[in-house]
Amino acid sequence: MASKKDWDALKRDVLPIYTAPNAAAARTAFEELTERWGRKYGAIVRLWENALEEFIPFLDYDVEIRRVICSTNAIESLNARYRRAVKARGHFPTEQAAPKCLYLVTRSLDPTGAGKTRWAVCWKPALNAFAITFSDRFPAAESY
Repeated sequence: MASKKDWDALKRDVLPIYTAPNAAAARTAFEELTERWGRKYGAIVRLWENALEEFIPFLDYDVEIRRVICSTNAIESLNARYRRAVKARGHFPTEQAAPKCLYLVTRSLDPTGAGKTRWAVCWKPALNAFAITFSDRFPAAESY
């Protein structure tokens, strides 16, 4: 555990590891982290050292895919909206009513009401990266 006064500096020094463009850059950034913080926060450095080999394959993914993997804010926000909508209704009269409700919640993510699907535009680069990277497992790859 790091002292609160060092949190910002530690974050700045860890950031180049998980945003590195390749494995060599990540190892270089890790070496710099070790030099700077190894004595004071040996446990943090060991944690990164133990996880580095499992982490390196992550760097092979496109930047857009990494962004989706690292940040679940959009997914969590959408799930919270789904839960709120389902809880507000309590029950659904037919089996088709539940998916329709979730569809309407998804479509209502446009705060302006102008019909712009802002969330889809934000996800488009990630969907394209997934389609390219996983073309053999992405059934609608040709539509993106």
